[in-house]
Amino acid sequence: MNREDFYDDLRKLVEVLPPMIIQQIDQIELETLVEIVLDLGRPLEVRYLDGHIEYLGENLVEKDDLRYITEIIDDFTSDNRSGIPGTLHRISAIRNRKSEVIGLTCRVGRVVTGTINCIKDLVKQEKSILFLGRPGVGKTTKLREIAWLLANDIKKRVIVIDTSNEIAGDGNIPHKAIGRARRMQVASPDRQKDVMIEAVENHTPEVIVVDEIGTEAEALAARTIAERGVMLVSTAHGNTLENLIKNPTLSDLVGGVSSVTLGDDEARRRATQKTVLEREKKPTFDIVIEIIDRETLAVYSDVSDAVDYLLRSWPIQPEVRKVGSTKVIQPAVTPAVVVSQGPSYKIHKQMSMDKMDFAYNLDKYIKENKTHKKIYIYAVSRSIIDKVIERLDLDAEVTRNVDEADFVITHKSYAKGGAKIINVAKEYQIPLYYVKSNTMPQIQKVIKEALNLTAQPGDKVNVAYFDETEIALQEAKMAINQVLSGITTVDLKPRRSQIRKLQHELIEQCNLFSKSLGEEPERYIKICSKDHEGLIAG
Repeated sequence: MNREDFYDDLRKLVEVLPPMIIQQIDQIELETLVEIVLDLGRPLEVRYLDGHIEYLGENLVEKDDLRYITEIIDDFTSDNRSGIPGTLHRISAIRNRKSEVIGLTCRVGRVVTGTINCIKDLVKQEKSILFLGRPGVGKTTKLREIAWLLANDIKKRVIVIDTSNEIAGDGNIPHKAIGRARRMQVASPDRQKDVMIEAVENHTPEVIVVDEIGTEAEALAARTIAERGVMLVSTAHGNTLENLIKNPTLSDLVGGVSSVTLGDDEARRRATQKTVLEREKKPTFDIVIEIIDRETLAVYSDVSDAVDYLLRSWPIQPEVRKVGSTKVIQPAVTPAVVVSQGPSYKIHKQMSMDKMDFAYNLDKYIKENKTHKKIYIYAVSRSIIDKVIERLDLDAEVTRNVDEADFVITHKSYAKGGAKIINVAKEYQIPLYYVKSNTMPQIQKVIKEALNLTAQPGDKVNVAYFDETEIALQEAKMAINQVLSGITTVDLKPRRSQIRKLQHELIEQCNLFSKSLGEEPERYIKICSKDHEGLIAG
């Protein structure tokens, strides 16, 4: 939309305002205008793109001003929104307890282009994409531009599910900003899920574009659409992928989350507590993009891996891209991928010491266990809990609010009794631990387990063990890079069985072969590429 088109379009919004207000609006800078706010008994308020707010004139908004606007525009829908046909402008109402309009927010709708140049390569992969970000950072703008790209440039059959007419504007004819994409309007927000399914069943789309998935039913409809092979492009409530994972209503969009109890060996191998969170199934969306601000995007190009890493508290760093640039500003930090190509292996992505992801990290371990923790207790002695915290010199406290807790401790007798605390802990996805009795040894044991503390007599934390583990893993990383660079085999130093398990996991993650050789206590690991495993497999 060029400058003249913008002013012609904006004039349609201005024309529904009372004459006195039009005179005030004509005195301001229109190109950066975002909202015009009219609240009964208050001065006229205008908001700009940079967040600046200005109050115009000394006259207060009166009932006649509000009535003037509501009589010109179309009736408000059930979500108290209306629009101006042929434009992207939106007018939203605030009502009192008698349903009388006492406030209006007139939002300026713009066609902004070039906001998806940095992610065109992802859109052209035809994978389902989910946008996250706070209100006002341009999520809907990107949906509109993606709909145009897919319908006009890639020639896909695109249907836009336009619940609030924000994507394609008001009126029966969709705004030209969505190109050849078709638009299905939704009578009321609670019917969005039904229209999503109706679109797939009746109109054979290849792509569905929908704004603001916000309920469990809509998340289920989105999964149904994805399972039918239709590309889905959408936004959802939440600023980050991590927040979305913790949202019990919408976590299904990224695979869902369930609490799993690990065996002793597996918990030791992962260096985690026994009760952990795991992804339940394949995510509905293949790619998640966090909109940090209008110019910066954080891209998780493999949602399955990203969710697994976040649930296990492994380090992960998304790609960072800038609007207006086709270059990746900051590449994702992930393990190296080694792919088989005939008799030899080719390094697809070079691995470096500081970018090698792994479940265990000493600095992270100490940081987590020295970070202030909040404990919620149920039918457990508060006085004993406080003594344990003091005795172990823990940076922790008992909280009265379960939603603030890092973990919950309750009595074993409630495990089968169906106590409400169990359901609450599951709802908030908070780890739950049980004590068999209200005694110092029992409570101390559970707190150590919850904080993943391995104490030796006289020690608060067995730091020596973790120092040795870190050294052993750094040694394994160096050996991995040697093998990847062409060395046939590399021997590691003898280590204890628990540490060798961690080394084996790291080596397997890099698609290399390893085997433990020798007798205890001199048992060690030999590493090689998989096409040389015959040298040590025997």
